[in-house]
Amino acid sequence: MILPPAMLGMLGGGQLGRFFVIAAHEMGYKVTVLDPDQNSPAGKIADVHICAKYDDAEALAQMAATCQAITTEFENVPATTLRTLAQSVPVRPSAEAVGIAQHRVSEKNFLKEAGLPVAPYAVIDAESDLPADDSEIYPAILKVARFGYDGKGQARVANLSEAKAAFAAFSQEECVLEKMLKLDYEVSVVLARDVNGHVATFPTAENSHLNGILDISIVPARGSDAVNHQAQKLAISVAEKLQYTGVLGVEFFVCDGELLVNEIAPRPHNSGHYTLDACITNQFEQQVRVMTGLPLGSSRQHSPAVMVNLLGDIWPNEAPKTEPAWQLALAAPTLKMHLYGKAEARAGRKMGHFTVLGTNRDDAIKLAMQVRSELKIGE
Repeated sequence: MILPPAMLGMLGGGQLGRFFVIAAHEMGYKVTVLDPDQNSPAGKIADVHICAKYDDAEALAQMAATCQAITTEFENVPATTLRTLAQSVPVRPSAEAVGIAQHRVSEKNFLKEAGLPVAPYAVIDAESDLPADDSEIYPAILKVARFGYDGKGQARVANLSEAKAAFAAFSQEECVLEKMLKLDYEVSVVLARDVNGHVATFPTAENSHLNGILDISIVPARGSDAVNHQAQKLAISVAEKLQYTGVLGVEFFVCDGELLVNEIAPRPHNSGHYTLDACITNQFEQQVRVMTGLPLGSSRQHSPAVMVNLLGDIWPNEAPKTEPAWQLALAAPTLKMHLYGKAEARAGRKMGHFTVLGTNRDDAIKLAMQVRSELKIGE
């Protein structure tokens, strides 16, 4: 075990890194954050902020020399960086697992070869790989293999002509063309898996999106117990087949009552933010526990919860710059507000979230939707 006050390393300085720093500090650890943004939310509260690129040799050497374990907050850290650090310090999750999750083609092929249910897809390396109009894959979604998230790098296409135009717009980068299915709804499972293969799963979350970005998570999900339980089993199977060590988010489509794995995230997940307020152990404390070799904490949910994302869209654009009407949200006695300390609000940028707790799920949903409307989210 790595015990406090050891120095831990975090690759990435966004809001997920910020919550990790908070959790580590509460447990008595120190944290070094590597992020090229001098105003990064995590870097501003870390014990040490190395302001450098993720492949900077000097920065990596400093982390390897001063940190007793290292993790990451997002999947687009170069896998070579993780491999370099792993030569001298424990890195969790592994470069191999992150490498699969950060590339849609590798991810889809891994899931399919592992026998996990996925939507029909085709790998597109060149325009000639695009299926003809009579293919059953249309209508479909074309997704770039790298660096696509929150709806970025994706295009809906109804036929070959539209697929060609989208592929050209993506500079003919490698893509996945995935059949667009009629969804009942979407769910996700966040879990933690330690070095000995022990797993703690958080309850299944029901998710809805706005413009490709997570908007609302309801926990526990309103679907059947069978679907919620099966989502947890499949998420554990993903982690086991990846030989994963760390916190993992697994997103699912529910189609005609059946589950399909959509994406995997080798880190804490936006849909797991409710755990900060509604569970005995939150996903970020689990991240600390896994990387330091501590036993996993209890993932039991003690209160029904609804999480709502706060995007930069709700910040007024006109001068003088003002804040949203926080008094409307903070007046709710069971609402927990989390703002990420980002310097600039932009449309589509995740600036914070709030979670409403309730004695029952319906009451939590009602209050969360009321506050969401008062803050003019989605308008």
